[in-house]
Amino acid sequence: MSLRQFEYALAVAEQGSVTAAAELLRVAQPSMSQQIRGLERDLGVELFARTPTGLVPTVVGRAFLREAEAAVNAARRARATARAGAGELTGELVVAAQMGFGTRQLPGALAALRRRYPRLEVTVFEEPSSAELDRLCRRGVLDLALMAACERSPADAHHLGDEEFVVVLGAGHRLLAADRVELRDLEGEPWVRFDRDSALDGVLLEVLRANDLTPATAARVSQTATAVRWAANGLGVTLVPASAVPHGHEHLVRPVSPAVSQPVIAVVRQSAGPAETALLELLRQENWPEPD
Repeated sequence: MSLRQFEYALAVAEQGSVTAAAELLRVAQPSMSQQIRGLERDLGVELFARTPTGLVPTVVGRAFLREAEAAVNAARRARATARAGAGELTGELVVAAQMGFGTRQLPGALAALRRRYPRLEVTVFEEPSSAELDRLCRRGVLDLALMAACERSPADAHHLGDEEFVVVLGAGHRLLAADRVELRDLEGEPWVRFDRDSALDGVLLEVLRANDLTPATAARVSQTATAVRWAANGLGVTLVPASAVPHGHEHLVRPVSPAVSQPVIAVVRQSAGPAETALLELLRQENWPEPD
């Protein structure tokens, strides 16, 4: 078995056919077919079921592919570390950002990283769900996760700063006359909320309960920008990190009292390489507001 065969198998799983996978990796289709058959022969199992709609990983194939993905990613990091030691950093850095946290800081840090290491490829996933972030971390595919602190945050997490939450009101809303909105004054308001397993909806629900407010849910959305736009159009009010408010909606935003803030942490993989370390330091250099 070889890492190249692992890469072939992962490509076939992603594309659903040997032909498409061969085109993706720019290799001859017969060669890829031979490599997949050889891999299955060496393992003594069938990795893919041949169906009328394409190749689908079997149960044992899915288990194998999880480990193969981790092995391929580890090999890429090893190559990047070796090249970094020679003054050149290449390879792929995989980052996950929990929706709404570090919205202003992450792009600046990534731009600085790109200027420093122009040959480094960075893939960013914006994940609204804590459970999905946890799943990606356990699969070993993440190099760095940017997220809200929670009860299960690892002890070695790096605290970067705090996100202040603000309320977004519709145009002409009575509370826009105030410089700061008292949370108790939002009693009876309909709310634009987030997916049930998202960190943002968890913060919102905790705030509402702490202030004896009953949430009347007008809608649930998956993106902070959508929540802000819907609130701006009068569907309901919403509570989002200040850094996640899209340009042009600042006049509809007010801080709240009592103030609401959430610590933002970065979690890097064990035995972090030079790319993860560099991005972490660049994130630390960004402007992170301190809680009031």
